[in-house]
Amino acid sequence: MRWHRWLRSINARVLFAGLVVVLLFLLLAGLSLDRAFQQNARSSREELLQSELFMLMGTVELDPNGHIILPAQLNEPRFSLPGSGLYANIADVAANSEWQSSSTLGLSIPFERALTPGERVFVEHVASDGRHYWVAGHGVKWSVGPTSVALTFSVAEDMRAYNAQLGHYRRTLWGWLAALGAGLLLSLVLLLRWGLRPLRQVAREVAEVQAGRQQQISRDYPAEIRLLTDNLNHLLVRERAQQQRYRDALADLAHSLKTPLALLKGVAGDPQLLSQTLPEQLERMNRIVAYQLQRASTAGAARFAVALAVNPVLDKTAASLRKVYAEKGLQLDIVADEVLWKIDEGDLYELLGNLLDNACKWCRQRVRVTLASDADALHLEVADDGPGVADPQAILRRGVRADEQVPGHGIGLAMIADIVHAYGGELAIRRSDLGGASFCVTLPA
Repeated sequence: MRWHRWLRSINARVLFAGLVVVLLFLLLAGLSLDRAFQQNARSSREELLQSELFMLMGTVELDPNGHIILPAQLNEPRFSLPGSGLYANIADVAANSEWQSSSTLGLSIPFERALTPGERVFVEHVASDGRHYWVAGHGVKWSVGPTSVALTFSVAEDMRAYNAQLGHYRRTLWGWLAALGAGLLLSLVLLLRWGLRPLRQVAREVAEVQAGRQQQISRDYPAEIRLLTDNLNHLLVRERAQQQRYRDALADLAHSLKTPLALLKGVAGDPQLLSQTLPEQLERMNRIVAYQLQRASTAGAARFAVALAVNPVLDKTAASLRKVYAEKGLQLDIVADEVLWKIDEGDLYELLGNLLDNACKWCRQRVRVTLASDADALHLEVADDGPGVADPQAILRRGVRADEQVPGHGIGLAMIADIVHAYGGELAIRRSDLGGASFCVTLPA
């Protein structure tokens, strides 16, 4: 279980995989090099003993009776030194006789003694005392006058020197391979730390974003990580937009409920008028709440909205505002064609309600609404005889009000701009022929 948790780390996984690969590589490399060295050392021993055989053959003579004659001093001094590690034997199988070098004194060497003429061997033999020897043998047919003698020349070497050489080589080999493996693993660790440094930087930046000290991931990362950081930044932007949308929706909801609440407040002193107005306004408030909740989650136009009759919504909105602003002696004129348009009903109520409410609030007495449509667009103009708008761009920003002395939240016109933008339309603010402001909305088909 601990291993399972440990291997969840990318660093641990790469290190573990690297360790396995390095160990496997070094093991195979060590075995290959060891085998190659053994084969090379064996070949060297074979060549050495064969050369000793040929030198021994060059010193041998036979007397007329076929007996072996050797000089008192051989070319290889070790043949004359007892226990030197190099031993020689010449055997005459037919005569059941043999010659052995002085180095064999007191030893039982496993020579080759019965090779046929022309036969060569190089083998490893084990003596009766357990010692191991390399043994090279060569069968020769030796002629003296009319007499031929079959001789077997054999040279043996104690393998202790060979084994010592092999042991020294192996210790050196595996020592260097171990050092190489440690160096490779250290290099892997350093490379891994360097390679994963961008991920650690991403983690630090995410922590900074989470702590609120920066807005997004800002470093320039490698291409393999840039896709991750770009997606994280998109996610952050989307999340902030969603949060802003919910905050705006709450503000929009409060603003949208302002008109029906003001209307109910205005008729509160007349029980008969209140009983007539209350059901309608409660239903309207219910629709506003449902619409704002839906708008907060979707944040856009209803792309598959059905054609809606605009005039009844306009008439209801105008009737409500005439009651709210009755004390002004409001003159609200409507010049409208019969219009059917694909628009969400909640969006239409918000659009008309905020445009007309803004005009009624700022007018001196007169507001004019013009509604028309053609094959390409819906055209809506709301004009008033008020003071006009000094900075059209500023008042479309959420929370900005044309006059801080006049009650309001600076939200209505921003909502209008949001709805028009969602439908791909245009909103123009200019001076009207009535003397005040003219808000012209164009929504494309």
